[in-house]
Amino acid sequence: MSAPLYLRIRSEWEARIRSGELPPGSRLPTEAELQEQYGIGRATAQRVLHELAQAGLVERHRRRGTFVADSARKENLLRFVNPRLTGPEIPGRHEVRSAAVVRAAEVTPPVAGLADDTPVNHLVRRKFDVEETPLALEYTTVPFALAPHLLDEDLAHLTLLSYFRAHRVPVATSRMYLDPVLLDERDAGLLACDPGIPVLRQRRLTWLANGELAEAAAYLLRPGLMEFYIEQSVSGD
Repeated sequence: MSAPLYLRIRSEWEARIRSGELPPGSRLPTEAELQEQYGIGRATAQRVLHELAQAGLVERHRRRGTFVADSARKENLLRFVNPRLTGPEIPGRHEVRSAAVVRAAEVTPPVAGLADDTPVNHLVRRKFDVEETPLALEYTTVPFALAPHLLDEDLAHLTLLSYFRAHRVPVATSRMYLDPVLLDERDAGLLACDPGIPVLRQRRLTWLANGELAEAAAYLLRPGLMEFYIEQSVSGD
């Protein structure tokens, strides 16, 4: 069975970017131009450009167009910390390093707000870019009583907030923190970095409507591979 049309078109443009035929800054066709070139609908053209952007290969700018990105992956910080995101925070392959029910006292990094003996689901995942370079480590902790069947899910593709909504878990508030930390030897090995170097850590805490902790997640982001930005309109309209 042949690959879907959108995937064949995306792969064609990805190959042209990776080969150097389209260097950084090169402009890609608009959605309308892709529609005309390939005889496709608007939704297919949108998906091609969206997935190239999700892979960090291009940057899309309203009214300006789509351009080949430089070597650092571009991430919109507002998207990255959006608690309503339905897909993975970091697009790309997700590898489950470990998944187990443990005591809260055994969790790394430590989780405040839970008694040491509280049973929790603890999930460790590693995220890769399209070239199979480690991008990030994710540590997620969820009280077992809140999600007793969590580890039966497809953990490689699991998004926690989508899981909570699907299982009617009454989450109410989410708070994000961004802070620098130094990599220990274990995490450095998983990210293919040297121990002791500073990295950006994103932490997310999510609470139930009654104020109890629903989730604690921490992401360690490998330096040099992602560049974060916030883009806002400053026009007078």
